[in-house]
Amino acid sequence: MSEKLWHLKNCRLFEQLSPDELRRIEIRSRARAFPRNTPIYLPVDEADSVFLLASGRARICHVTPDGKQSILAFIEPGELFGETAVFDAGKREEYAEAVDASTVVMIPREVIENLVRQHPEVSVGIVKLVGMRRRRIERRLKNLLFVPSRQRLTHLLLELAEQYGKSASRGVQLGISLSHQDLANVIGTTRETVTVLLGQMEAEGLVSVARRKLVINDLKGLARGVHREAPHLPSVADSPSPAPRGSTIS
Repeated sequence: MSEKLWHLKNCRLFEQLSPDELRRIEIRSRARAFPRNTPIYLPVDEADSVFLLASGRARICHVTPDGKQSILAFIEPGELFGETAVFDAGKREEYAEAVDASTVVMIPREVIENLVRQHPEVSVGIVKLVGMRRRRIERRLKNLLFVPSRQRLTHLLLELAEQYGKSASRGVQLGISLSHQDLANVIGTTRETVTVLLGQMEAEGLVSVARRKLVINDLKGLARGVHREAPHLPSVADSPSPAPRGSTIS
């Protein structure tokens, strides 16, 4: 089995498809490697493909009118992104960037459109994906407008714990490496402000920070600070299986 086909097969959105259908998607798709910190697509690009992250990590970003970067979402291996191409064939409004060295499988829009027509579960899955990301963006937007910086950062840490948290001896370690600038770009503040706020949280025993690795020492205490329940951590089954060894993407 080629690695490209393996990644298609292990995408949850395609898990109900037959081997022949997956093979037809593979034939029409192509894979491309992106070095760290390079764009995968830009706002000026045509929305003619949907992307599956095979390896690495990516982020979806928007540039504000004053030239600042705003991070809308982080993409992990096994996730689709650029899915709005299914609904809008015009220019993209956001851009995607490889956070780490990444490999992406590009699936033509017409292939996804055919799947949507033939498989209602694929259509429902894409709608759920769009809805989930929109809810997160809307929640962040509300926080930007009405919530102080510390509470915005707390909400973000809880969201990251829900998506990437792993139980550790000292609490919950986030399985994603983010700089203070990355965190600032998500919550709409400055790197200096994030540094001060994390320092306060660390002094209070809520978190520990070292070399871009963040551990939440008191998840329930962090959640109480914004009157929320502590999130459920992702299970091992939620994580994508490692790619088969000895195979190459063609």
